Amino acid sequence: MASLIKGIPVILYERTKTGTDPFGAAEYTETPTTVENVLVTPVAADAVAQDLQLYGKRAAYELCLPKGDAHQWEDCRVDFFGRSWRVYTPAQEYIEAQLPLDWNRKVRVERYG
Repeated sequence: MASLIKGIPVILYERTKTGTDPFGAAEYTETPTTVENVLVTPVAADAVAQDLQLYGKRAAYELCLPKGDAHQWEDCRVDFFGRSWRVYTPAQEYIEAQLPLDWNRKVRVERYG
């Protein structure tokens, strides 16, 4: 039976450390990868306020990541809805066998750029 819930493709820019600048800060390159079937949901108002206090970031959306996805999402840029966003939370992971749907991790993003 096919799932009635479908995610969208998002472009994840995976970061790879390429060195350091003269001041000792890490330099990265970004490699775009399309990840299919990502659920994008707005963040509730209370979570926006909580994340502003905890992280100093204004949450915009929560991304539910498909089971089996092995990409590193933390502190990466993602594109969807014609805009760029930055992942600012570590991925919350759930026990895959106990979830009946296609997603078992989630991250939050803020507007980028």
